[in-house]
Amino acid sequence: MLDFRPIALVNGILLATLATAMMLPALVDLALGNPDWIVFATAAGATLFVGLAMTMSTRGSAGNMNVREAFVMTTLAWVLLAVFASLPFVWSELSLSFTDAYFESMSGLTTTGATVITGLDHAPPGILLWRGLLQWLGGLGIIVMAIAVLPMLQIGGMQLFKIEAFDTSEKILPRATQISGSLTGLYILFTLICAIAYHLAGMRVLDAIIHAMTTIATGGFSSHDASMGYFESTPIEVIGIVFMIIGSLPFLLYIKAAQGHRGALYRDSQVRLFLAFVLIFSLLAMLAQKQSGHGVDHGFREAIFNVVSIMTGTGYSTVDYDLWGPFAVALFFCLTFVGGCAGSTSCGIKVFRFAVLYANISQHLKRVLHPHGIFVNMYNGRKLPDHVSGAVMCFFFLYFLSVGVVAIILTYAGLDVMGALSASATAISNVGPGLGPVIGPAGNFSTLSDFAKWTLSGAMLLGRLELFTVLVLLLPSFWRH
Repeated sequence: MLDFRPIALVNGILLATLATAMMLPALVDLALGNPDWIVFATAAGATLFVGLAMTMSTRGSAGNMNVREAFVMTTLAWVLLAVFASLPFVWSELSLSFTDAYFESMSGLTTTGATVITGLDHAPPGILLWRGLLQWLGGLGIIVMAIAVLPMLQIGGMQLFKIEAFDTSEKILPRATQISGSLTGLYILFTLICAIAYHLAGMRVLDAIIHAMTTIATGGFSSHDASMGYFESTPIEVIGIVFMIIGSLPFLLYIKAAQGHRGALYRDSQVRLFLAFVLIFSLLAMLAQKQSGHGVDHGFREAIFNVVSIMTGTGYSTVDYDLWGPFAVALFFCLTFVGGCAGSTSCGIKVFRFAVLYANISQHLKRVLHPHGIFVNMYNGRKLPDHVSGAVMCFFFLYFLSVGVVAIILTYAGLDVMGALSASATAISNVGPGLGPVIGPAGNFSTLSDFAKWTLSGAMLLGRLELFTVLVLLLPSFWRH
């Protein structure tokens, strides 16, 4: 029998934290004379009340949580937070429907970056800051979840990183709480440095803060309809590239590096593979761009910025790469699935799984050639357990199956095949912009039907929680014990 008291306790604390965060855009609107500060204050009060009620209802609970309860807690947390985070969108002068508001808040918390809001250049400052805050909080939550929750739940090969985070032979810090504290401090530090760099490069203070939060979180929400293309600035794009990559690398390795392990980042095989992917795909994108006759003067800069943005799941855009020709469209569609490193704010399949996939294929081919040979899969200098390989292969299968199923549902909602496939891929991979004139880098999701938006909201949650965390709740056997 599930004990919902620890689940309520954690979710109550998270809602109280969300309520506190709502006061920041309230203060900004109040300082700038925008009446929406009342909206944020009211939403904060309602969220805090529910959060405290849930926390108080857990009195007498030991606070322990087993694996089954952790599955419920993780999924319920994202659903509840998105509900209450949508209140300012509904009550503000934007007057979004609850469907649009929930889509926007889910997109923010999952760091997807897909938006239904048009006219961002003239949107209330508090709303713009709130969108950035949602992605910033979601990015931090994803790092902690990837380090503390997913390895314990053995999700899609993430158990491979349990040893690095908590095993006594390789402790980075004495306790998991210290790790979380160090990660939060590092996350804040990177955000501040990024904001200062953006401001020095020419952004206004509020723009710099919002874009710093969404860059480190690899979220991609911007305060302008034209995204990063609004600024038309080489220094700003270079800063964006650097900090999108920083957000896509394992944050635990930054802590190791700070403790004196200077080669920690370079020695990690997934980091090297990630950087190799960035270089190779950027060169291919530049080639496609040149062949199409676009970007002759700024080819590599535009190519690498948009490749890093899509590959990491950030979703910023500076140009409409749909115009670069069919090869570029196919390339960016494939980039949608790649993602960054495990233990980062990035999304997608993640590069360590591609390394494991390659190791499995290589081992199988060697066995075909040498049936009596003994071949051991290795990852990062260690033996790769069979159960991890199996989990990764299962993840690949479910990932592409989920993309296909969601795409079929979206065709029922009225999207064409290419649009449905692109929307499904970008939602499950938490990237943001898709392909085509409607949801591509020059469009948004506002014209989709409510049914399509709810479907995509569910797909964002499914992809952000690495599929299994959500899908296991659909098994009747999960609820029988």
